[in-house]
Amino acid sequence: MSQKNQLPKRSEIAKSDQWRIQDLYANESEWEREYKETQRGLDGYQKFQGRLAKSAKVLFEALQERDRIQMLLERLYVYANQRYHEDTGNSVYQQLSGRAQNLMVKAQGAFSFLEPELMELTEELFERFLEENEKLRLYKRYMEEIFRTRKHVLSKEMEEVMAQVSQIANGPENIFSMFNNADLRFGAVQDEEGNSVELTHGRYAQFLESSDRSVRKAAFERLYGTYGQFQNTLAATFEANVKQAGFFAKMRNYPSARAAALDGGNIPVEVYDQLLTAVHQALPALHRYVELRRRLLGVDVLHMYDLYTPLVSSEKKRYSFEQAKAMVKEGLAALGEDYQELLQKGFDEGWIDVYENQGKRSGAYSWGAYGTHPYVLLNYNGTLNHVFTLAHEMGHALHSWYSDHAQPYPYAGYRIFVAEVASTCNESLLIHDLIGKARDDSEKAYLINYFLEQFRTTVYRQTMFAEFEKIVHEKCALGESLTANVLCEIYRELNRVYFGEGMEIDEQIALEWARIPHFYTPFYVYQYATGFSAAIAISQKIIDGEPEIVEKYKRFLSGGSSMDPVELLKICGVDMTSPQPVTEALRMFERYLEEMESLTLG
Repeated sequence: MSQKNQLPKRSEIAKSDQWRIQDLYANESEWEREYKETQRGLDGYQKFQGRLAKSAKVLFEALQERDRIQMLLERLYVYANQRYHEDTGNSVYQQLSGRAQNLMVKAQGAFSFLEPELMELTEELFERFLEENEKLRLYKRYMEEIFRTRKHVLSKEMEEVMAQVSQIANGPENIFSMFNNADLRFGAVQDEEGNSVELTHGRYAQFLESSDRSVRKAAFERLYGTYGQFQNTLAATFEANVKQAGFFAKMRNYPSARAAALDGGNIPVEVYDQLLTAVHQALPALHRYVELRRRLLGVDVLHMYDLYTPLVSSEKKRYSFEQAKAMVKEGLAALGEDYQELLQKGFDEGWIDVYENQGKRSGAYSWGAYGTHPYVLLNYNGTLNHVFTLAHEMGHALHSWYSDHAQPYPYAGYRIFVAEVASTCNESLLIHDLIGKARDDSEKAYLINYFLEQFRTTVYRQTMFAEFEKIVHEKCALGESLTANVLCEIYRELNRVYFGEGMEIDEQIALEWARIPHFYTPFYVYQYATGFSAAIAISQKIIDGEPEIVEKYKRFLSGGSSMDPVELLKICGVDMTSPQPVTEALRMFERYLEEMESLTLG
């Protein structure tokens, strides 16, 4: 590799482009001091075991001490891992990360008695404790959640058995992960220049975006041909995972695995069902998009491997990071001056680690520890996608900032159900702003196509995944066998329904269920679709200038986990127990689709 093309070392990155990690700890000796303090706290925490019901004073002290230790632990863990992510080849931070992980494991053991003991407290006793110690009111919601889920907690003896069984129950996921990531080999396909290139999970996505249809088809057939060789083994592995989810749900007195999965965030099952209903009603718009894609690609029949290649070619424009920050700030102007000031604060005060360097962790994320500002890791390369990544991750960061500043530690963290709302809302506002400023029809069409694909892959596709899960788990609960043939037939039919008659449902796509890792975390993927839909609904209200919506949105951002996720969204007038938010989001999809048709078909 030439010197010009070689990635810079970490030491060669300008300090102004690095996050200010010293805001967590000025140096490693401070980290070591708090590490020892946390160890001492964990070693001494056993003094509370068996004593939580003794008095209000003891209960409050136990919960306060747990929070103090967890805050220290969070800061230790974030610092060690962010240091490691700066340069994963640095052995010093490899070791620091490992030590932080070991301390996390130790904490799990030290706190393991806490919730089982809290489950044994009666609500009457806790109410009496509240009268005796006003400070305990901080933990009222926490204890209400304990009491709410208590009916699903078993006896101490049975919980010990369940803990042992859970290690075995992880088997199907572990087997799939090992097979999919370590053992599976797809062979090679020819790229656009005729070079033989090994097909991998990462390269598969790149091949499907190729403008050369023969490359797309070859990669598609090679990948699914490989999965097809192991379809019976994969079906047995998947069925075992579905069965273990059903077993745990039944043992914990839930009516279904789906109800058990949603209960963690107190999400009504109706939210799931309303998502499916609303998306089914909007399938005609997806069918129109499929037809538009066929016409713009100039093919007689659209195949499944034609879904990801761009419809509109764009000039390879690059944006400096200064330009990206200005674009994001302008795009989010509707969120008000205080949001703008916080964005600028993040840009100016070392929240962001901007550029790629040798050994740096790939991708992007927002992270941080309570009591300090959020951090954002980027590997910024100047593309439009990376401008959107900046908007996305700063959405997460400011969500955390608002929540951390409004909520005490026990309620500062927010649940997965709402985690993608702030980030997607930012992207929606930014795309709306950029489309309005587009220089010509070609640029406008490119931006609209980008947004339409976000809808297709996040709302339509993830909902299809969610429907597949619902069907197969219900079949398993009725005692039906989930053979490869059964799974393939269900999946093939769902593709036919979702994509319509204008799409050739290639036989290979029936095997897609076999390669989706999220299916091994049952009933998780629906949250991508609900979160995206909620964000679109909120962003549309902001764009329309609905009275007080910005203030309501900031109250939502400040909510943390002080309310159930569904109730938090209601602050913004978004009720996920009704189909309305998803319906409204998909109306936006249809409006942009109409504009895309007008721009490209005349």
